[in-house]
Amino acid sequence: MSNPLSAVDFFAAQLTFQTDPADLAADRAAGRSPLVLDVRSDAAWAQGHLPGAVHLPGPQVRERAAEVVPDLDAPVVVHCWGPGCNGATRAALVLATLGHTHVRELIGGYEYWVREGFAVVTATGRVRRAPDPLAAPVPGC
Repeated sequence: MSNPLSAVDFFAAQLTFQTDPADLAADRAAGRSPLVLDVRSDAAWAQGHLPGAVHLPGPQVRERAAEVVPDLDAPVVVHCWGPGCNGATRAALVLATLGHTHVRELIGGYEYWVREGFAVVTATGRVRRAPDPLAAPVPGC
């Protein structure tokens, strides 16, 4: 069976269309903050979300994308709950089909963001959990 996608193409595409929590946090700290689009449910959003994120539940992406992300060339990072959820992949695909040119998916979603010890916003304010030693990045990784 012939596959037109080479390993080089595949891995280059991953680096182009995905980002991880540590890289997103570094971009935000450096002032290169993309629009972070949280496509989880209302209940999940209420449990906590990334500071500055915009909430747009997955089923509403197609109908509300132009309102929420009017600039087709704006950098956008989409996330859902975690690695077992493909809601961010579906939402990113919808944005791409609508003409958005700089869409990336956050690897591991909200779960990895929290597990790596980055701040979240909850009903009680901004909080941060200690990094999970099994999930937090180590130097050189």
